Amino acid sequence: MTDRAQTARQAAAGLRRFGARLHDNSVLIGFDGFVDSIITVVDTRHNTQRFDKVATIDRLGRKILAAAGQSSNIELVVEYQKLGGNGPIMANCLATVGLSATYIGALGYPEIHPVFAEFARHARCFSLADPGLTDALEFDDGKVMLGKLQTLRDVNWSRLAEVVGLETLGDILGRARLIGVTNWTMLTNMNGIWEGLIEQVLPKLDQPPGGRRLLFVDLADPRKRAADDIAAAMRLLGRFEKHVDVVLGLNLSESGQVGRVLGLDVPEAEADAVAAVESTAATIREALDLTGVVVHPRHGAAAAMRPGAGGEASTARFHGPFVSSPKLSTGAGDNFNAGFCLGLMADLPLEQALCVGTATSGFYVREARSATLDELAEFCAELPEPEPVSA
Repeated sequence: MTDRAQTARQAAAGLRRFGARLHDNSVLIGFDGFVDSIITVVDTRHNTQRFDKVATIDRLGRKILAAAGQSSNIELVVEYQKLGGNGPIMANCLATVGLSATYIGALGYPEIHPVFAEFARHARCFSLADPGLTDALEFDDGKVMLGKLQTLRDVNWSRLAEVVGLETLGDILGRARLIGVTNWTMLTNMNGIWEGLIEQVLPKLDQPPGGRRLLFVDLADPRKRAADDIAAAMRLLGRFEKHVDVVLGLNLSESGQVGRVLGLDVPEAEADAVAAVESTAATIREALDLTGVVVHPRHGAAAAMRPGAGGEASTARFHGPFVSSPKLSTGAGDNFNAGFCLGLMADLPLEQALCVGTATSGFYVREARSATLDELAEFCAELPEPEPVSA
């Protein structure tokens, strides 16, 4: 049995142990919400039923560039619609595992949009606004997300206080072991929400038994935001640390973006260089003085956590069950985030928490849905080896 397989089996055992106290742990996730249309781009159409798809982002790019100076017709086939947004996907994963989940975000107003109906049956939901819309163009080597975001302007602190109420919000946060805050990039009023939590809610809460609350933050591809805005958000994360343990989650591209804003030497490594991002996670964590930073390229993940009683920072990396032709890739990172947080809530060692994160994502891209706790533990116990990258 390889070291990787042993770690995965230990993680599976840890998840099964956590099942006995699963329902004693509640989570609050927010604050976005999208209706995702999962789309295939047509390359060559043969008849009304059969076509060849555009397999790679590079191929689509070349088709678009070839149309410069003239015109072009690119056909999109909507395969299906699903709930979307970093927050709803992460919360749905945690609710599917069996945690008591509350979600606050843009799910439809005054009525919740039908695409979120099943989710709302498994989680307590407060909706502040209509959802955004995303056309998710899926390819073998990644995805291109085309978003319509106007409705998300209504996701702000005053709206949250009006719809949820500060007393109710305090009650929810008081019970929560995990707070997940996602999609800072598209929610342009997020800093106001963070300041409201820091100044008006979190100082009034007692710490839960057994340790401090965990705040997990996903910026969600901040490249379109100004460097000064990103730097201001990073300073706010530092203010959160007075009240909660902050873990910043980044994909490979995001780690480079944050590193550049902070003036750090963290070049974006090759996607399969999981070892390289371990030092990236440590460098960013130390610069921001956060509890933890996790970086997840496509092939695995690495993380760094604040030094413990022994004075040494903890770092780890894990190669996940990469699959070259996923059934669904939109939401893979959000499922990773949910799984990694699940591993931390289960008090697993860092390498095992990374294993749970990659396994949660690996199950999702293979099955096009999130796993139950039993399914996730079984998948970890027999974790597939990573597949080679397709040509």
